[in-house]
Amino acid sequence: MANDADWVSAATTEPELACPTSAVVDIVFSRWTTPILWTLNMHGRQRFVELERRIGTITPKVLTQRLRQLERDGMVVRTYHPEVPPRVEYEISELGRSLAPLFAHLAEWAAGNLDKVEQARHDYDTAPPR
Repeated sequence: MANDADWVSAATTEPELACPTSAVVDIVFSRWTTPILWTLNMHGRQRFVELERRIGTITPKVLTQRLRQLERDGMVVRTYHPEVPPRVEYEISELGRSLAPLFAHLAEWAAGNLDKVEQARHDYDTAPPR
């Protein structure tokens, strides 16, 4: 943009400019992306069934969809081995691995603050109606 006024004008009409991290949040923090990336980062290359077992509550359909999206976004690398039976493995890419510091900060924040969030929720839920 040419100047600050143009940027402010665009920010009010284009939500992604109002919050530049919104695109990152859309990519990284969808419902199953974080557990998939976390699992691949912690346990390395895995076959579909191994990944499915480690995550536990994800359906095969959703895991397939998320893995495809993560591969498209460059976060996951899919390796097809043309053997009998065929074997497919998934691993976190360097781009995906670059999110590790972000996840570490979030884990630290969670350890120090989730109890406060729970207390705030409790206080809100038990307060007299407004």
